[in-house]
Amino acid sequence: MAVASSSDVAILALGVVLAAAYLFRDSIFSSSTPKAVLVTPSKFANGHGNPRDFIAKMKEGKKRLIIFYGSQTGTGEEYAIRIAKEAKTKFGLTSLVCDPEEYDFENLDQVPEDSCVIFVMATYGEGEPTDNAVQLMENLTDSAFEFSNGQHRLEGLKYVVFGLGNRTYEHYNAIARQVDAELTKMGAVRIGERGEGDDDKSMEEDYLEWKDNFWPAFAEALGVEEGQGGDTPDFAVTELESHPPEKVYLGELSARALTKTKGIHDAKNPYASPVKVARELFQVGGDRNCVHVELDIEGSGITYQHGDHVGVWPLNPDVEVDRLLCALGLYSKKDTVINVDSLDPALAKVPFPVPSTYISVLRHYIDISAVAGRQILGVLAKFAPSPEADAFMRNLTSNKDEYAAVVTNGCLKLGEVLQLAASNDINVHPTPQNTTAWAIPFDIVISSIPRLQPRYYSISSSPKLNPTSVHVTAVVLKYESIVNKLTAPRWVHGVGSNFLLNIKHAANGEIAAASEELEHVSLPAYAIEGPRGAHKTEDVYKIPVHVRRSTFRLPTNPKSPVIMVGPGTGVAPFRGFIQERVALARRTIEKNGDDALADWGQISLFYGCRKSTEDFLYKDEWPQYTAELKGKFTMHCAFSREPPYKPDGSKIYVQDLIWDDRKNIADAILNGKGYVYICGDAKAMSKAVEEVLARILGEAKGGSEADGTAEIKLMKERSRLMLDVWS
Repeated sequence: MAVASSSDVAILALGVVLAAAYLFRDSIFSSSTPKAVLVTPSKFANGHGNPRDFIAKMKEGKKRLIIFYGSQTGTGEEYAIRIAKEAKTKFGLTSLVCDPEEYDFENLDQVPEDSCVIFVMATYGEGEPTDNAVQLMENLTDSAFEFSNGQHRLEGLKYVVFGLGNRTYEHYNAIARQVDAELTKMGAVRIGERGEGDDDKSMEEDYLEWKDNFWPAFAEALGVEEGQGGDTPDFAVTELESHPPEKVYLGELSARALTKTKGIHDAKNPYASPVKVARELFQVGGDRNCVHVELDIEGSGITYQHGDHVGVWPLNPDVEVDRLLCALGLYSKKDTVINVDSLDPALAKVPFPVPSTYISVLRHYIDISAVAGRQILGVLAKFAPSPEADAFMRNLTSNKDEYAAVVTNGCLKLGEVLQLAASNDINVHPTPQNTTAWAIPFDIVISSIPRLQPRYYSISSSPKLNPTSVHVTAVVLKYESIVNKLTAPRWVHGVGSNFLLNIKHAANGEIAAASEELEHVSLPAYAIEGPRGAHKTEDVYKIPVHVRRSTFRLPTNPKSPVIMVGPGTGVAPFRGFIQERVALARRTIEKNGDDALADWGQISLFYGCRKSTEDFLYKDEWPQYTAELKGKFTMHCAFSREPPYKPDGSKIYVQDLIWDDRKNIADAILNGKGYVYICGDAKAMSKAVEEVLARILGEAKGGSEADGTAEIKLMKERSRLMLDVWS
């Protein structure tokens, strides 16, 4: 063993002394002056003790209105904000606009007597609440749920309901009606009539008609008079003379996209997905398009399941961006950097990232391609460049029949209405020389036009066969407007699907079929390279996307029979369903041999299109799937514009094929406990299919169609009949 030297001992002793001095420094070196103690402010000190307490926020902000919105795509929130703005303008009343999933409802009974609760509620899916309103609905409908009064009662609570729905769906405005019924049952008092907006016709017109009757009843109930408010702006727009260019949003959808940093990809941070494949599904050279796009998600962290939806973030076409820049007199300074500040953050949040530029806001962030709303035209009338333009705008605002005939039937966007009002020609490409400038403050434009939203498509692939890609099947929306006294019929193009068509053309080096008509603005072009060219790398284009989860799923047990009905692009999710089953079949056969699928349930797909030679989607794939599923997959096709026809000469649709196969369908549903899935048009197809299913089941049960309808209802409640439909 080594022996320590005297120097080692001295060093060790010094170390012990210094350590002791450090440990007891407060006692050794303390003075007679007591130490100052830093007190961390209590989380209750600033009035925000419980961030989920809306009553405390109402009182702190001196707000008499609280508005809860149930919204899946942003429309419900948009109308909630509009109500809040009108209450402020008309009566000087400020509101708290709330996402219900961010608050608790035990103290709903504590809303002051001079206040009011407004519910703006969308109905989603099969009469379901939107995702953010699930807890609210559970609290309202659960009789065991107690408010702070120890009861499930809301005596005297003043409330308002405006619902958002679509009459083509069975459960039209079911959630708004349920909220109204439950509140009444608990002793609450409704102000005015319940409003119901119908997206199938005109949500905007339904809202305008409702609010015109609602506000007088509101004023009487709350004891307020119109004229106490003021026409105050929501935002302050400032032009910035100098700002670091790399910190300016030129179309980026998130801070991570701007700074090129990694993070989770979702609706708040979409992923710029490289386009692996983009091809035409319809007959080449026809007058219609359907685009198949394969999006590369490898390395993105994005996962999906069959039946999910992909949100595609489009941008506005160049012509509409130029049109509004010219109409607003901003074309010469379109690249000027601007900042936007909210003058009332509780009421109006800045709807897009800032700082940005005028052109970026119009191209990427607000929905300038939508049909112009009647209410915004009234707001803009006072900025008219001439008495004639002012009269034009006020006539459209005050005369809803004129508005319907000119704007709705003409499918006129805001820029086009401004041009028509000023007697400009909307059929030529807009320039500062041929477009009259209006002195409309940009803050009003931002306040009046909603955020550009993603377009959702049913994913047409399965991760079991395509783990690194998401497939999209999109029919390109193009239709003629209705002739009116101001505009001749012209082509109207959907924003999202034509954006995808542009991507397909560019990715394949194609020239658009109607390019010779560009002078007359009949085919929209898009800045598909993206902000700063970020959406193009060499010859590969990228599309910002995110995945939205769905409950539209196959039964987990392959022994259960499956019936799928999907004409047109309604077949998209069922391509994913079949791929899912093919992947399972491959594993099962590999493990158990060729007879492994013998006890599987039959899978039937009812598909329809115009002609087998024109628009039969994925025509070459279905036989391959049939072979791999060993006879367990059967496809029934209805071609409405080719023989055979019905004996009376009328067309054959999917519901006719379902009736022809009624014996097998009834057996699969009633005896096999099978599952039914319907995807596609809600207005006609979905209803017709449900009606024929009700007839089949009623007949099979030895009863009437009413008995079949009851069976349909039971299947929906048990998630054995599921719909993914749109209008």
